[in-house]
Amino acid sequence: MDIKFPHILLASKSPRRHQLLKDAGFDFTYVDIEAEEDFSPDLKNNQVCEFLASHKAAHYTQAIKTNILVTADTIVVLNDEIINKPKDAEHAYVMLKKLSGNMHEVFTGVCLKNDEKQIVFSERSEVYFHELSDEEIWHYIQNYKPFDKAGAYGVQDWMGYIGVKKINGCFYNVMGFPLAKFYREIQNFIQQNI
Repeated sequence: MDIKFPHILLASKSPRRHQLLKDAGFDFTYVDIEAEEDFSPDLKNNQVCEFLASHKAAHYTQAIKTNILVTADTIVVLNDEIINKPKDAEHAYVMLKKLSGNMHEVFTGVCLKNDEKQIVFSERSEVYFHELSDEEIWHYIQNYKPFDKAGAYGVQDWMGYIGVKKINGCFYNVMGFPLAKFYREIQNFIQQNI
């Protein structure tokens, strides 16, 4: 018996999210949504990524029909400071130096929406880094150019291989999309239509 889900309209440019959904067998089409990523300073951690995911979904103006619109946002948090994508190599160095030897949190908010309703959820993972030398940090920045990644690293590449000591929680959430939780949430979303 095949497991089938409605077609997904994925509003994410992230190649990691595309690959994860493809590998998990989801049928999707990329859709472009332009939305500012500003948020209130009163929001904390999972509230930020949930707000940004639902904010993106609110900016999709076409009919969704039998599809499900999926938007997501991932943030890296160290000691209550949100660490976004680096502006340049120096900024990436500062970020990775902060993460070195410390535990940080990764939150991903996801919004599922059709023409009748929407649900928003999030996942949290803890990531523990080994101490990193300046040489390791610069090697990574120069060879892997992590400028499109929150926190200036990808857990699925060299920094994940040599820098991550352990993860508490969902590995795929750290990559940018909590697949196991998404799978269960989309099932619930569909069943609520019956």
